[in-house]
Amino acid sequence: MLATFVLQINKQLNHHLETNSKPFDMVIGAKGSPLQLVLSSILHIDNPTGNISLNEVLKIGKNPLVKEIIPVSYGDNYKGYRILGTSHSYLAAYDATLQEGEIYNKPFEAVVGNYAAKKLNLQTGHTFESSHGLTKNGLETHNEKPFKVTGILKPTGSIIDHLIITNLESIWHVHEHHEEHTHLEEKDEQREITSLLVKFRNPIAALQLSRFINKKTTMQAAFPKFEIERLMGFLGIGFRAINSIAIVILLAAGLNIFINLIKTIRERKQELALLRTYGANTFQLVKLVFIESLFLSLFGTILGWFLGRISIWFFSVFTEDAYGYHFVFDAPTSKELLLVGAVVLTTFIAAILASLSIFKLNVSKILADA
Repeated sequence: MLATFVLQINKQLNHHLETNSKPFDMVIGAKGSPLQLVLSSILHIDNPTGNISLNEVLKIGKNPLVKEIIPVSYGDNYKGYRILGTSHSYLAAYDATLQEGEIYNKPFEAVVGNYAAKKLNLQTGHTFESSHGLTKNGLETHNEKPFKVTGILKPTGSIIDHLIITNLESIWHVHEHHEEHTHLEEKDEQREITSLLVKFRNPIAALQLSRFINKKTTMQAAFPKFEIERLMGFLGIGFRAINSIAIVILLAAGLNIFINLIKTIRERKQELALLRTYGANTFQLVKLVFIESLFLSLFGTILGWFLGRISIWFFSVFTEDAYGYHFVFDAPTSKELLLVGAVVLTTFIAAILASLSIFKLNVSKILADA
């Protein structure tokens, strides 16, 4: 159960992280931890490192080596679900399409990810009021500037399912404390975003631009793929530790099977002696022991597999609400099949050791004592 649980969590977590980070080659944001920048801007499970000037990052888009830039800005939530300000290109990057309604075009219009819409009970035409911050709280609600849901997105299997997405103007407007009729053109010089997601035409361009940004500007550039691999390296230590515990448990289970088989043979030595008198040979008696031990191991393996999958379901309930990651009841992997082989081999060795006592059965003495 423990081994299959860890193997599945490791596999599916890798898949989730790769799916969410794959669309972008680089993230540009305020100076700080590059891992924090990736976690906050792509995986949306951390706080941002700060804000950066919109005008400054828009110049990066003019670089001929840059294929596409997507600005993102956030800082508010609705009942714990992040409200992300960005362009329509962000939806296209994850192949997100509408299940119903239409895309946002005006300030304070929003589309809602499929999972978020279900959890928040939001439908097309509904309105809601955002709260300041990235976690659920009612300390500062923007009552005077409600959002309107214009569409619900189809499930994508990515972080988009857990987001409320609007345009950048909405994020800027909701934090303005000036007159309602202030024009965006008058404030362009002061506009800020949280980060910039970048796609390049070739990998060499990413290396060249990252060096320039990190050394010559007040911003930092981070590579999602590299940071995710670094994160999985940290997590891998924990996974390996748990797998080591699972191996110890497996060996202990093999020892337990051996002890139980020895006990069973001793308790049933009269039955085995009677079988010998009825013509059963030593090989047939050994075969009975092997069948029993194989049944125990396979039954335990199947039960452990199902309990491991049920554990994944319970774990998914927590991670989906807290981090936006959904773990599924998946088919056995090649590593899990190897694990079954290890269980059978351990049982086979235990059965061989336990069966040695059968060769020492003194049939006449056992029957006489009975």
